[in-house]
Amino acid sequence: MPITVTLLSLCQALLVTGNVLLIGISPLIGASLAPSAFWSTAPVATQWLGLMCATIPASLIMARLGRKRGFMLGNIVGLVGALVAAQALIGEQFGLFLLATWLIGVGIVFGQLYRFAAVEAAPAPMRDRAIGLVMGGGVLAAFAGPWLARASRELGEVPFLGSFIGLAALYLLALIVLIMIRLPSASRTHSEGTPLQLGKILRQPGFMVAVSAAMVGYGVMNLAMTATPLAMESAGHHFHHVSMTIQWHVVAMFLPSFFTGRLAARFGARQVIVAGCLLLVASALVAQWDIGLTGFNVALVLLGLGWNFTFLPATGLLTECYSPANKARTQAANEFFVFGTAAMTALAAGPLVNGLGWATLNLVLIPVSIVPLVVMVWQRRASLASA
Repeated sequence: MPITVTLLSLCQALLVTGNVLLIGISPLIGASLAPSAFWSTAPVATQWLGLMCATIPASLIMARLGRKRGFMLGNIVGLVGALVAAQALIGEQFGLFLLATWLIGVGIVFGQLYRFAAVEAAPAPMRDRAIGLVMGGGVLAAFAGPWLARASRELGEVPFLGSFIGLAALYLLALIVLIMIRLPSASRTHSEGTPLQLGKILRQPGFMVAVSAAMVGYGVMNLAMTATPLAMESAGHHFHHVSMTIQWHVVAMFLPSFFTGRLAARFGARQVIVAGCLLLVASALVAQWDIGLTGFNVALVLLGLGWNFTFLPATGLLTECYSPANKARTQAANEFFVFGTAAMTALAAGPLVNGLGWATLNLVLIPVSIVPLVVMVWQRRASLASA
């Protein structure tokens, strides 16, 4: 495996460490600064809104400037966002904090493309393994993120101020690593040619399965994960327990990445996606019966596994759906749908968990979790009918 893929994995670890840190603290900061409980998860939603707004520009920027410059730009934006968040906490300004999380979201979306850069840096037979190795960098983040959240929460007189100083340090360290990385130029990764119309790209069977699996995997996971700190706090669990639950959730999200690619190569991406959907359903079922610490931990571990088994195979499937000339537009469309869904679920998490409760919220997620299965069955029947 090229050293470039290993360094991209380290950048992914730094990115996800910051993301895990934000998962644990953003809803709590929102609850303390927001004018009402309805807006408690608004900082999470504006973060995902930043991702949604930047998905298309990020892919197009990288097509023109190259991956390396694009990744560096994203980390700079994230660094600025972390510093703005620190200022918002000092001044107790909810609106400024929302701007900060939006900027952080814009920065994060560039880092979400590390997995595609790994495909371009690795030999073709190692494509799935390269995606898994880069995404596996999140295992380090599973331990570093919650530790950073606990260690930095009470640093200084302003709660959580130290957390955003730590976040800024993560972005700065990623910039240093990126300086050392050698990535192919844009002219090598995004070939000239006549791209397909966007409508034709969206109607490709492989694209429809890939994007539906990624949307459902990310949307269901993000909605339940964002609601978890609020649900656990409502159930009387301590912040330390919340951070530990999130930690093992993130371990479950990223640890399978080291072998998910092999499973997809052996059994097929669609079969692994089916397993991922069933794991999401299992997570929601556990949430019906137990709101104790064990119940939250089991549900969140299953949720993380379900995300991994839907999102990673969907990424590999997506790379089979485009030529170099269509790469930027296809990736941009996929990221827009996926992170647009994530933004809406983050905004809905607070009202839904407060209005419906943890168990009912997860009950609603069960039919949503099987949507990719419906898409695959529909496509199979359509292909048999046309044969």
